[in-house]
Amino acid sequence: MNMEYKKEPIKTKSKMKEIMTNYFLEAFDAKNKGKKVAWITSGGPVEPLIAMDIIPIYPENHGAMIGASKLGEKLVSYAEGLGYSCDLCSYATADIACSRGEKGPIGHLPEPDMLICCNNICSTVVKWYEIQARYFNVPLFILDTPMCHTNFTEDTKEYVRRQFDELFLFLETVCKKKMDFDRLEEVGRLSVQAQKLWQEILDTTTHSPAPMSAFDAFFHLALIVTLRGTEICVNYYRELLEEMKDRIKNKICAVPNEKYRVLWDNLPIWYKTKWLSEKFAERDVCLVADTYTSAWCSSLRYIDENDFLGSLAPAYTRIYLNQGIDTMANEIIKMIDKYKVHGIIMHSNRSCKPYSFGQYDIQKIIRNKTKVPVLIIEADMLDQRSFSDAQIESRIDAFCELLHS
Repeated sequence: MNMEYKKEPIKTKSKMKEIMTNYFLEAFDAKNKGKKVAWITSGGPVEPLIAMDIIPIYPENHGAMIGASKLGEKLVSYAEGLGYSCDLCSYATADIACSRGEKGPIGHLPEPDMLICCNNICSTVVKWYEIQARYFNVPLFILDTPMCHTNFTEDTKEYVRRQFDELFLFLETVCKKKMDFDRLEEVGRLSVQAQKLWQEILDTTTHSPAPMSAFDAFFHLALIVTLRGTEICVNYYRELLEEMKDRIKNKICAVPNEKYRVLWDNLPIWYKTKWLSEKFAERDVCLVADTYTSAWCSSLRYIDENDFLGSLAPAYTRIYLNQGIDTMANEIIKMIDKYKVHGIIMHSNRSCKPYSFGQYDIQKIIRNKTKVPVLIIEADMLDQRSFSDAQIESRIDAFCELLHS
């Protein structure tokens, strides 16, 4: 170990657990407090819900908790027993299993009063939310965002913008009160502020050795997903950013012997994050950046915090997964330069087709433009049956040999 640098746990982590515990307790007690609960897709517009005092619940976030608790195989198998295919998204099947009586890490999610589905992340969410809306017998709103293969047209902007008007009407109807647009603008400012802070936190890993790794980012991402648009989120990320700055100043890092800096593509393999983190650290490799946690800042370039309402359409349509392969490859190439990356690891995720299908094309583009080596790991974000320890470790060893050469 490099004696000049040391590794210590991130202190702010305990506060994250406290915030998330209180968040779920509030959601479970919502009906007693006269509040509504909405299940919403991870790429969906949470700010209007916050403005209406609706508690947003994310089944995908719950899916990450299921994976980290190593309950994915049990829940996915249960859903398969109900007739759902093993080729479906494991987030969806695990969520359906929990809804039908199987227990997850917190038992089950608070029952929804409504479902909000935005297809900017994938098309699976539409059928998934239709199934759940029928099961719980609650209203469902679908926000359709056309794929931006090459550009974002005025017609697309207007099409999505009109749907936001329909979303506001939907929320007003379910909640039986009017939208407070002044409050929505304030929530929007907090949302933008939180995203900027999150980007600053991710950018601290441009320092070498990095004060945290992508594995840490996977954990601390939770608030930018669940509580974006709140003071709680802003305050937490301010504290986390200060801690990252202090870690750099005090020579505390994720991998003290950091020799190689690697970028991760796709969702984490939740049940193997600790294992993977240790395997890479043993080889002096630090995952300093990833496309997954960075995606929650990708809309910043399209948001006008002084006209949040007017910029909602481009912000929620022009996200990382809702664009063409060339654009995605260019985003990764920018990250290679920014974070001084020596190699890339792509998780070919059995569950997430939109994230995985284009990876071989992206790999070719990256190789042609940068010569940076790329390792593709085949697994699943939730289902342990798709992961082979011996096979993955042997591929990591071969990849590290490439980094050495």
